[in-house]
Amino acid sequence: MKKYRVNVNGTNYEIEIEEIKEGDIKAAASAAPAAPAAAPAPAASAPVSAGSEAINAPMPGTILSVNVAAGDAVKKGQVLMILEAMKMENEILAPKDGKVSSVGVAKGASVQTGTLLCTID
Repeated sequence: MKKYRVNVNGTNYEIEIEEIKEGDIKAAASAAPAAPAAAPAPAASAPVSAGSEAINAPMPGTILSVNVAAGDAVKKGQVLMILEAMKMENEILAPKDGKVSSVGVAKGASVQTGTLLCTID
């Protein structure tokens, strides 16, 4: 063990650091508990066909307005819908030119991160 004195924002702390060798690192890693399982990814509400692009909710929130309907032609950058999250209105934009093949949410719907909002062909 080595002792050090560290000053953090004007406060002195005395710390001890243990030097470990390569073999100790491997032994500690194998004895470490397993990491918790990752949260499952949200399931899409409908399958997306080849050539279509799914537009998913980037964060949890509430849909304030839906500006498109199935069959509408859209241009890249066009506002598809408004998602309110943390008291801010977030515009969900079309990533490409195309035709809206489906809309999976309605005004007032609560969505989670990854919820399928619509698909564009």
